[in-house]
Amino acid sequence: MPLPGYPGESPPISREDLLRDRDRRVVLDARAKKRPLRLLWLLAGPGVLVMLGENDGPSMVSYATTGATYGIGFFVPFILLTFVMAFVVQEMTVRLGAVTHRGHAELIFQRFGPFWGYFAMADLVFGNLLTLITEFIAIQAGGLYFGVPAWLSVAIGVALVLASLALRRYATWERALMALALFNLLFIPAALFAHPSGAALLHATFAWRPIPGGMTAAFVTLCMANIGATVTPWMIFFQQSAVVDKGLTTADIAEGRMDTAIGAILAAIAAIATLAAAAPLFVHHVDVSSFASGADFATALQPYLGTFGATLFALGIIEAGVVAAMTISTSSAYALGETTHARHSLNLDFSQGKLFYGAVIVSTVIAASVVLIPGAPLLALTLTVNVIATLLMAPALLFLLLLVNDREIMGGHANTWRANLAGGTIVGLIVVVGGFYGIITVFPDLLGK
Repeated sequence: MPLPGYPGESPPISREDLLRDRDRRVVLDARAKKRPLRLLWLLAGPGVLVMLGENDGPSMVSYATTGATYGIGFFVPFILLTFVMAFVVQEMTVRLGAVTHRGHAELIFQRFGPFWGYFAMADLVFGNLLTLITEFIAIQAGGLYFGVPAWLSVAIGVALVLASLALRRYATWERALMALALFNLLFIPAALFAHPSGAALLHATFAWRPIPGGMTAAFVTLCMANIGATVTPWMIFFQQSAVVDKGLTTADIAEGRMDTAIGAILAAIAAIATLAAAAPLFVHHVDVSSFASGADFATALQPYLGTFGATLFALGIIEAGVVAAMTISTSSAYALGETTHARHSLNLDFSQGKLFYGAVIVSTVIAASVVLIPGAPLLALTLTVNVIATLLMAPALLFLLLLVNDREIMGGHANTWRANLAGGTIVGLIVVVGGFYGIITVFPDLLGK
């Protein structure tokens, strides 16, 4: 049948369509043969990547700062709670992408109009650029621990991001990043070198301990940094676009949920491991307020973790920065392509996806250049970015909730009252924490230092 825009003939079949169709046939074969584990393996990717990708440079530094400042007590269950929040949010993006086959930015433009579309884009681009800068801070910091000059570490990071684009196939890009993202788990053996008490960790997990030093401005800031380390706007845009690029349908929603849950569990374990690895600094009363970057944490931990443990910690920081730089820059490129109606897929040739690939390249180069500015307050910027991410999350979540409750586009896959209760609670919590942070910023004497 003739299609609009192609009078008398069908539209040409693109390389992007062929690659996605090829992947889809493999999925359908696994489903027909009732091979659930293979099916999960084929459909996994966006959830694991978004969760381990959010265990990025600023996130791991936030967890390390938290462990060094407060130990393993209060924040172990708090971090687990933030990953439950992340799962609730990202599960909605899976359904939204699988049902509509549209990216998040595209849906906002279509359902709410240009004004709110550009508002959401500004929210995303601002947060993404700041976060991308901190990823290169992490790469630079890890390199400094090994004696690699800052400019060389940053250049290698840029080269790796750009090299990933040369794969020109979503499935290959996804698997390469998943393999790289597993190195986020290096923080687990690093934590074992700190000889944490299993009983203490178990007790901290199920018994919420009092806050050491009481409620202070520093405590509230770290709470916001830890929330911003797990729930951020770029995750919504990236995973929904990745679900579309991968070709998931409503039949794949269950596997999409499992993919997201597995990613959340792995990321939570790595986050708590980072907290535990840095806890010796708390025990030995090491002041981390003057630390300039993640390299300082690795160096300070060397007497307690040993050379090998500190090396694993530094390598984990580098991995966190590299994987996040790849996923966050791609998130921006997806959103730009969706809002400008340009082609946006990792299955495109460079000639077909100039805007898409160009957005990744330009944002990566700008972020890397900022990091090399002499005298920049790197650790302060790293922690502040997670706080900003928390403040930007409320409007992003409101858009998400409105879209997944739109029965015209979601049909029977729209949110249930339980999902709305969970999502609304998360929005309320973020608004309350953000509002409280605003109050103590304006009235710094309200709480102690």
